Amino acid sequence: MAQIYDILRDGFSYAVGTLQDVSIFLILLVPLLSAILCGVIGKKRVMERTSVCAAFITALSGMALVSRVVAMPPGTSPVPRLGGLLYADALSAYLVLIICFISLMITLYSLGYIGYEYSIELFGKAKLRQYYFLLNLFVFTMLLAAVANNLGVLWVAVEATTLASAFLVGFYNREESIEAAWKYLIIGSVGITFALFGTVLVYFSALSVFKALGSPGTLNWTDLVNPSIATQMDPHILKLAFIFVLIGYGTKAGLAPMHTWLPDAHSQAPTPISALLSGVLINAAMYGILRFHHLLAASPVGPEFSSNLLLFFGLLSIAVATPFIMVQKDYKRLLAYSSMKHMGIIATGIGLGTPLAIYGALLHILNHALAKAFIFMSAGNLSLKFKTKEIALVKGIAKILPMTSALLLLGTFAIMAVPPFNLFVSEFLILSASFLGGNFLVGSLVLLLVVLAFAGFIFHISHMILGVPIKPLPPGEVNPSSFLPLSILLGLVILLGLYVPGPLHELLQQATKLVKP
Repeated sequence: MAQIYDILRDGFSYAVGTLQDVSIFLILLVPLLSAILCGVIGKKRVMERTSVCAAFITALSGMALVSRVVAMPPGTSPVPRLGGLLYADALSAYLVLIICFISLMITLYSLGYIGYEYSIELFGKAKLRQYYFLLNLFVFTMLLAAVANNLGVLWVAVEATTLASAFLVGFYNREESIEAAWKYLIIGSVGITFALFGTVLVYFSALSVFKALGSPGTLNWTDLVNPSIATQMDPHILKLAFIFVLIGYGTKAGLAPMHTWLPDAHSQAPTPISALLSGVLINAAMYGILRFHHLLAASPVGPEFSSNLLLFFGLLSIAVATPFIMVQKDYKRLLAYSSMKHMGIIATGIGLGTPLAIYGALLHILNHALAKAFIFMSAGNLSLKFKTKEIALVKGIAKILPMTSALLLLGTFAIMAVPPFNLFVSEFLILSASFLGGNFLVGSLVLLLVVLAFAGFIFHISHMILGVPIKPLPPGEVNPSSFLPLSILLGLVILLGLYVPGPLHELLQQATKLVKP
């Protein structure tokens, strides 16, 4: 028996080690192959099972990648793969973890949501095939952005997310959804062009340094942040490059005033896609900004220049989003402006620049992704039942959809950072860092705007839950299968409001050191 136990233990260790070694390739290959299979096969049951299996495998691969990064000895760095094009450190592994998990929850939610709309013939087989093909492709492009070592590949991946998701925004082929898709495509593409200019300027600044050292120029991030390169780059060009990058990736991240695509796209896309846009895509864009922020911190420019810009645009985003939250008439647009507010909080935390603020901002990325996916799924159940997104026409949820009503209320408290939910912890860390660092004006302004947004959000949601139904609807849920991913997300939202697990804390600490070297 002892020999059998040893064999099984060694076999399991070998399997885990092998999975860790190939995880960076699996998280890209699996969703890509799943997209191809869905596009070729086109049968509903096969596409659903393929997408769910792919999401599970990708999530397991993401966890293996995270465990490998966390377990690395201090002072060592992961080895770039595929000729230096792919790379995963604590920051990218953290983003991979978020993408993989939220994508898994969204895929599970899609079974009931998209399946119901297909059953009532809202669209046909061709549209169903398009949905699952683009869903998997969208996940692939975001994961590619997360593990791209080359800044050119990062730019291509972020642009690819626009192309993959634009068709999903216009999925229903209604006039409003097509308009939102074109608006998203045009603004996103113009914005990402600025990021291309910034990337080219970084390469231009580094090229002369590479030539002086007798090596060919490269856009690999691991080479650019090397002290022998970064410290020799032209600070004036780098400052201009970061401005372009902040405008470019900030457009995709939904920072004001480049945010105008965000409420329309979130409102018109299928609800599972809205949750991906809000919980994952904008985080991938913020990740691109953080990479360049680190590069400036390692260069003669230092961290102050990029930190001040992030602080300014972060506060501006919170200030612009708050009045729109208070006067909103569409509950999906309400959630979109909430995302904009939270991206502003994240940018503000990074801009404050202290380890505590950066830790809180990085934790806020995960907390927001979980809470926003949770509340978007709850709102999706409303749209299936009431067939409208207008707040004024959705009343009496507590009587018609009692389970969804309870989940929506909990999601509202979570997204508004009420204790004991997770967003309270990360917002508290950022505000604490602001006051401890002597930034009383910043902390007070953020606190005031958060309170105003909370009042507006509660006003809208309470009227939807407690109001008298506009028209009689039979009580009962139309998407009961959604309660599985909703229950998982709710558990995590509460858990992270009470306790940050040790491995996650270690990953966040390592990522914080990367953002603030």
